[in-house]
Amino acid sequence: MLKQICFFRKRSDMTMADFMDYYENKHAQLSKRMGRAPSLPNAQRYVRRYLVPEINPVTGTVIDPGFDCIMEIWWNSREDFENSQAVIADPARLPAIMEDELHLFASHDNPVCTMVEYDSPMGPAGEATTVELRHG
Repeated sequence: MLKQICFFRKRSDMTMADFMDYYENKHAQLSKRMGRAPSLPNAQRYVRRYLVPEINPVTGTVIDPGFDCIMEIWWNSREDFENSQAVIADPARLPAIMEDELHLFASHDNPVCTMVEYDSPMGPAGEATTVELRHG
């Protein structure tokens, strides 16, 4: 499984509540609203994680992480990930995506990454833990 992450900063004139509302109810539903096939073909999971800065226990200050949202998408393969990127970049779709992003993000220059993950054993007896994705 391959995980993609993207980092987003909201527009400066938006509250966090407005940002979350627009992302969840409009941007995340863009393809459906436009009557198009999914923008994320073969995606296994699509999650938005909205950041709430907290006090750093070492410094006692709240430090701006530089982003308001981390978006994660899980793919079964690198091929599925790359195919989805081509769908999003399709000249027939890209203008609508970019137009919608103007209502949401501070910029189109948002980092896109894939991840290599290592899990530490966290079970009560030191055993490995697992996460299972299920549909339905």
